[in-house]
Amino acid sequence: MKKNMKLLSIGIALILLGCLADMPYGYFQFVRFASAAFFSYAAYHENEKGSKELAIVFLVLAILFQPFIKISLGRTLWNIVDVIVALGLFGYSSGKKK
Repeated sequence: MKKNMKLLSIGIALILLGCLADMPYGYFQFVRFASAAFFSYAAYHENEKGSKELAIVFLVLAILFQPFIKISLGRTLWNIVDVIVALGLFGYSSGKKK
């Protein structure tokens, strides 16, 4: 994995975990924009590498986190999603180098 993808995935994981704290609404908007941008880039990156399954996962995450049409899951469910996605990103960032 490229170093920049590793750092970006760790950064997004950390800001997702920041959503567990009592943050202003603007923070959550920032997280949605940053996450959607990263997941879109990651989908493209994985597709170019030939990993169609990961590309689809990242595309679904980009749609889930996109900031234009709000998906209302409720605070508790969003916190669960944020933690699961953050853990997945930590795993992704520690993957094998290719």
